[in-house]
Amino acid sequence: MKRAIYPGSFDPITVGHIDILERSLSVFDEITIVVASSSRKTSLLQPDERVELVKDVFKGKRRVKVDRWDGLIMDYARERGSHAVIRGLRAASDFEYEFMMAAMNKRLNPDVETFFMMTGQNYFFISSSMIKELFRYGGDISPYVPPLVWKRLKEKRKAGDL
Repeated sequence: MKRAIYPGSFDPITVGHIDILERSLSVFDEITIVVASSSRKTSLLQPDERVELVKDVFKGKRRVKVDRWDGLIMDYARERGSHAVIRGLRAASDFEYEFMMAAMNKRLNPDVETFFMMTGQNYFFISSSMIKELFRYGGDISPYVPPLVWKRLKEKRKAGDL
């Protein structure tokens, strides 16, 4: 069985993330979405909320698993016996950072290969960071996130939790 992990902050998960995952399922039999914490980013949602949302988005898809990890993704891969990591690329600007990360990851865990996948042409401009910014200023993010995510974020805003 060909398995892979798809790590990211998924804060929030976007239609671009879903596009990468769904197309990756044509290559891998099972993919575990690993919701990771990032010290570089300001979070909109707590990690447990992100895990719950991602699980809800992929409810009923047996080939998609969801997990959470707070350390180095190569340590996760080693502990779980994962040998493939999926990374999405939107534009040339993503490539430099992702290339350096893949090189470092290869040194940390030589048994893991990184698979880069270009996002679909309709999603190349979507990033979680942009979506968070748009949401924080009251913009309509509904075209860029699954309906369930949009609904939950509006509920959290209404309740004063965001």
